[in-house]
Amino acid sequence: MENAQERALTETAAATGPAGPGAALELLVHGVGGTTPERMLDDPRTTRVAGDDTAAVFRRTADVEDAARNAGTDGRPVPEAYVWCNLTSGNGARALWLLLLPFMVVNLAHWMRPAAEGRPRAIRFHGLLVRLTGLTLTVLLTAAACEVALDLAAWQCAGTSACAERHSWIGFLSPTVSDGGWWSLPGRRLALAALLPTALVGLLWYLSLRTWNAYESQLPLTPAPRTAEDDAPTALARPGFWYGRRLGARLRAAHTAAGLLTVASATIGPAVEHDRAPGGPAALDAAGLLLTAALLGVAIVAVAVVCLRGRSERRLDQQTDESLVRRLPLVALVLLALALVYAGWERPAWESSGRLPGDAAFGGINLVQGVLVIALAVVAHLLHRSRPDARAALKGLGGPAVAMLACALGGVMSGGVSQRVADWLDGTHAVIPGPPVLLTWQASVIPPLLLVVLVLCGVLARRAVRLARTEREAVALDYPGEHQEPDRTRRIARVRALASLTDRGPLLVAVVSASTLLLGAGALVGALVTGQTPSRATRDAYGFVQGAAETAQALGSWLIGLGFILFVTWGRRAYKDASARRTIGILWDVGTFWPRAAHPFAPPCYAERAVPDLTWRIDTWTRTTGGRLVLSGHSQGSVLAAATAWQLSPATRKRVALLTYGSPLERLYGRWFPAHFGPAALSALHREVDCWRNLYRLTDPIGGPVRVPADGGPEVDRAPLKDPLAHGRTDDHPLPAPVLGHSDYQADPAFAEERERLLARLRTDLPGQRPPCAP
Repeated sequence: MENAQERALTETAAATGPAGPGAALELLVHGVGGTTPERMLDDPRTTRVAGDDTAAVFRRTADVEDAARNAGTDGRPVPEAYVWCNLTSGNGARALWLLLLPFMVVNLAHWMRPAAEGRPRAIRFHGLLVRLTGLTLTVLLTAAACEVALDLAAWQCAGTSACAERHSWIGFLSPTVSDGGWWSLPGRRLALAALLPTALVGLLWYLSLRTWNAYESQLPLTPAPRTAEDDAPTALARPGFWYGRRLGARLRAAHTAAGLLTVASATIGPAVEHDRAPGGPAALDAAGLLLTAALLGVAIVAVAVVCLRGRSERRLDQQTDESLVRRLPLVALVLLALALVYAGWERPAWESSGRLPGDAAFGGINLVQGVLVIALAVVAHLLHRSRPDARAALKGLGGPAVAMLACALGGVMSGGVSQRVADWLDGTHAVIPGPPVLLTWQASVIPPLLLVVLVLCGVLARRAVRLARTEREAVALDYPGEHQEPDRTRRIARVRALASLTDRGPLLVAVVSASTLLLGAGALVGALVTGQTPSRATRDAYGFVQGAAETAQALGSWLIGLGFILFVTWGRRAYKDASARRTIGILWDVGTFWPRAAHPFAPPCYAERAVPDLTWRIDTWTRTTGGRLVLSGHSQGSVLAAATAWQLSPATRKRVALLTYGSPLERLYGRWFPAHFGPAALSALHREVDCWRNLYRLTDPIGGPVRVPADGGPEVDRAPLKDPLAHGRTDDHPLPAPVLGHSDYQADPAFAEERERLLARLRTDLPGQRPPCAP
């Protein structure tokens, strides 16, 4: 397969070449949200020269039709555009990826570990803790599906005559409405309802496997081996980084098995409890104990599979552990089938009442998540201390904070679904007990959490106002000799101040994560100690306390329901509306750059397709033509460009110059992912490529300087570009120039200037006379 890919791309390079030693190529990579090849190449007529409908390389049609121009023998650089937007924001079905948001967030936490020095065991333990946290999220959301289908619908509503009569579709499960029908026994109701969460687990498994084959199964270009195994400046430079086949298959098997085992446990739990009661059937009691022991044994195996060593990045690992990958989910599925048979066995004296033991299940999951996040914070702190990085977000604790947010998102989604379904089934009649008490407590802490967030936002807004005032003087100095209007100055200063709030993102994440951990712990303790909802637990307290508890409970239930409705509505709108779908695609552009190393059900990693595409294209073109190349990336495209440069062989990397603009390489990735985009990694990239120039604006909330020291060579960062280009109306700008912020860097004359300087270096016929990278 690897040879076939290399041969195909070499043929493509030959079709667009061959060329002489003076051949030059400018490869453009767009940023978040995507764009069209026509806009990237500034030509209405473009031709796809490589790739497919998902991701492709385009050239101007005029360049393709002109043999000399297409071959690069006319002395002018040939522009190409790599369009990858369909990897994240293509068809409407991808709007359903919103449901995988907690999985995506916990996967990000895996890559946020601090840079470390000589702590390989701690690094592996960090990855293990994140993988276990991801496993608890799979169990949590599967348990939420079981809560809805088994507890609320099959157990509570079908077991209550008034509820079953109002919902005719559930009447055949009710002992009274169906007049003792075959499905009306509690165990059979549970067995039938278990098919819904089973289908959910099966869907997640199918989506994970299908998207891996569609996006991440591309074999990367294996660069020449380094002189030492550990001298790579970042893991992104290792041959196997963008090919996580073995770990992905293992995690997919373990999470699928964990989901099926969760459904089986929820199904047989009430039956085992009934059979163990005095006077229960001895044969069924023994069968229940054996089945429980088997479920526990397979669960231990699933956890052990997650605990196995993680990614093999130093080599291209194409092993799949087929016996384990196939047998573990199959064994779990067989046990689930046995659990359904066991639960559906006839027990004439068995009647459903109250709730299923959901409080213990959800409480145990939340407790384990809290312990894992705290342990992760300890490990991250130790790693950060071994190699301190002053720019790292939260002093290396970004991973634990984001993992906590993932757990909170999972809790909100599970609680929101349970609350809304309970309200729909019960209405205002209060004839069924409703969801577990713990979920009500968790909903009740949402108003205090929102209050903390609002206070913090107020503090940040006040700071932005103060900063905007101080920026007015700087804005005036940037436009000497121009007529300046006070209102225009204030607007520019305000945009700069708001853009700077991006650097305060770690504070917001820290406050939200810490508040979530503390309030979540309080909710867990309150639910386990009282066994009642907050309003009932405070009936004998002071009036103020009781009123606050009732208000928080009512408001929290309303907010969590509203949030869930908005979530579903947004996903439905995105499915039908292309513009809304593109907005969601922008979220995935940032969140799904990283491989699925912690959770196999996260949305697919587009970089495992994009980086091999770019690497193969650059390598085959430079090898075939002997020319040099400018890799030009905007926003997220600059991150793809850097990842691609690291994957090239040292000889090819020296033939590549980087031009980045609106780049989050240091401002976002360097701070939040210090082990992979920290100062050492970016400095090494600067040394290893031919030349690197970076453009940014003070009005850009995403892009910024890369802060790479010159080390005696050319500077990477150019001075901040003016934005707008003119303060008011001038001879060159008779109409007011817009504030561009993160967009349209090509509209600035500095962009063309830097590009021409880099392209001038591509003339390899006189290498000794190449102009410098920067003035």
